[in-house]
Amino acid sequence: MIPLVRPELPPDLASDLDRRTRELATAKPDGGVARTKWRGARSTRSSLLGHLTLMAAGLGQCMYCGESRGTSIDHFEPITRAPQRAFDWLNHLLACSHCNSNEKREQYPCDTSGRCLLVDPSRQDPRDHLWLRLTTGCYEPRSAIGAETIRVFGLNRELLPRGRSAAFHVRRAVLRDALARGAADEHEEMAVCLRALAEQPFADVLYAMVDAAERPGAVEVLGRDVVEMLKRPEVNRLVWPH
Repeated sequence: MIPLVRPELPPDLASDLDRRTRELATAKPDGGVARTKWRGARSTRSSLLGHLTLMAAGLGQCMYCGESRGTSIDHFEPITRAPQRAFDWLNHLLACSHCNSNEKREQYPCDTSGRCLLVDPSRQDPRDHLWLRLTTGCYEPRSAIGAETIRVFGLNRELLPRGRSAAFHVRRAVLRDALARGAADEHEEMAVCLRALAEQPFADVLYAMVDAAERPGAVEVLGRDVVEMLKRPEVNRLVWPH
């Protein structure tokens, strides 16, 4: 997972969501009624999907696993738990069909104080709760929130670690090739290279590489040449554009 910046919506869409939310508040519906109204708002859902796709990592990848294209709007706090948030823009995230229907579903674990134990990448930096071990592609928890996030979203489910590990080796090889060809001295070419890498599935791998470059042991994992390049301010700005 990577941190995401939630943009402001166009006034007409924001107004539409606000109107629908007020109607739900007045009706005080249960989850079934709210879901029916959500499913009936086809044009609203289509507009939201477009904005979520632009907000997502890569080319509209799932905001949870980062592997597959996002095709569904997930209600981070499920409609069954919070019917009044069905049209709340701050409650919408882009998910692939597997993460939405087979992993997260209606799960929303909380601690004894009611605090949600899942990372919302549009409100939190996942790095505060999750650590991606680049060599294995597995996520490891840094907190109770991280542990529940890994479990609920199935971040270490079959094939995902293997895909991330492969993505790491490919990205490192591409960066080394760019350095060998002298692309590091050609800012525009390097920018194109980094943007291309960021648009591939598992964008979280590239973010983790930049983060790892600042940590002890980075040379052993990334190589001295890649570490030096990833620590350059211009590279950080390209990988962390927000």
